[in-house]
This record gives sequence, structure tokens and C-alpha cells, in this order.
Amino acid sequence: MRALSLFASVVALLAASLAAYAEPSPAPLTADARVVLRACQGLVEEHLAGILRAEKALAVTSDAKSAQWKNIKPALERLSADLGTSAAVWFALPDGGYYTVDKDRVKQSLRDRAYFPALLDGRDVLGALVVGKSTGQRSIIVATPVIDQGRVVGVIGVSVSARRVSQLVEKNSELPEGMYFYALDASEQLAIHQNPDRLFRHPMDIDPKLEPVFAAIQDRDQGRFQYVLEGRLVKAVFRQSALTGWRFVLAQEQK
Repeated sequence: MRALSLFASVVALLAASLAAYAEPSPAPLTADARVVLRACQGLVEEHLAGILRAEKALAVTSDAKSAQWKNIKPALERLSADLGTSAAVWFALPDGGYYTVDKDRVKQSLRDRAYFPALLDGRDVLGALVVGKSTGQRSIIVATPVIDQGRVVGVIGVSVSARRVSQLVEKNSELPEGMYFYALDASEQLAIHQNPDRLFRHPMDIDPKLEPVFAAIQDRDQGRFQYVLEGRLVKAVFRQSALTGWRFVLAQEQK
């Protein structure tokens, strides 16, 4: 609660500084904007990292290492109940077959998912974007392998609703009108956005003229840029996340 209160204070400070945008020649985004960007980014990263920490704690238990759904399901049910965003909690076997808390064994397989080989190699996955096979929703994957005696015997995963994570930022930031926050993955796909119609789309799908603008920031880990969208000049600051690899952006429409 204290962190959220501090966050609200920073946003209020930024709102006060936005008076300069009413001038004929709008000032660039200020240092305050970078502070708010970090705060928004922190909300997303802490939520996803918290899920990964919970998964890793479960992955070392004897129930998880048994690779038996009946053993691991009760713990995953508790994890599902504790999550603050809509999510599908699942357990996968090395062959790609998997179970979800809501449906038990499902017919689909995760074997063809681009992120799955990394898990079989013993690496965590945080931030892969998929359309859920069992839910159909746009999801952010947070998953960790279960390792027993040096081999991967299963995977604990959570498919987090991208829309709900976007709403988490909306709810706790209360950004001024005309200012918005979003995140792009390494392929420039929109992972987080307050407009649900833009989730999992690429900027060039929204406006082809945006392609060179967003391609240019892929070689930088932070900075400023600007673009024109729907006839309005937009100024933005961005910062790459060491946790997800995404580039988080705070943008302000110019009047």
C-alpha cells in the first residue's frame, strides 16, 4: 500500500509538470516522466517476478518432482487462488502434454510452443506472448522447469492475461489524460496496452508508417523518440527491461 501511495504521488507530480504541454512548442518529456515510466514498469515486473518466485518454490517440492498431477494439483490450486490477475495455472510433462487447474488434462500439447524447448533445457521463461490453447486469451507466459536428479521431469507454468496486467497498471497509475503506458517484446509486439484492441499487434499493423520508428529503438536500451499517430504528435520515453527483454514506453499525446 505504501508503494502504491508513493506511486500515486509521483503521478500527481508529473501531472502538475504537464502544464508546459499547453505551450505552442511542447516541451520534451521531463525527468518526471522517466520516474513514472520506471514505476509503471515496476508494477508489471514485480507481478510477473512474484509469480515466478512462487513457481520456483513449488518446483523444488517432492509433490512437483513426482510429476504426478494428483500430487501437484492442490498446490497449484492455491497458487491460482492467490493470483491477482486472471490466469491459467498449469503443469506440463516433457512430452508437451499438460494439465490445468480448471480442466485437468487437456487435449492440446505445448510441444510446438516456441518457448517450450527453453524449459526442457532447464531455463525459466518470463514474458513469452501466446494465445492460450486452453483459454483462447492473449497471455503472458511465466514458467519454470521442475528438475529431479539433473533432468527436467515437468514444468510449472502460469498463462497470465495480458489484458488484466494492463488493467493492473491502469488502476494503480491513473495517468493524466493523453498519457499512456505500453510495452513491446523483442519482435515489437505489444505485450501491454490500455487499449485491448492493440494487444499483441505490431505498431506497423496500426499504421505502416510506424515501422521505421519502432525498429530504430530496438538497438537502444533507453531513450526518447516521437511519432505521429492518428494525426497527433506523440512524444515518448522508453526503457528496456532486464527481466523480460521488453521495452516499456510512456507516451504523451501533444496538443
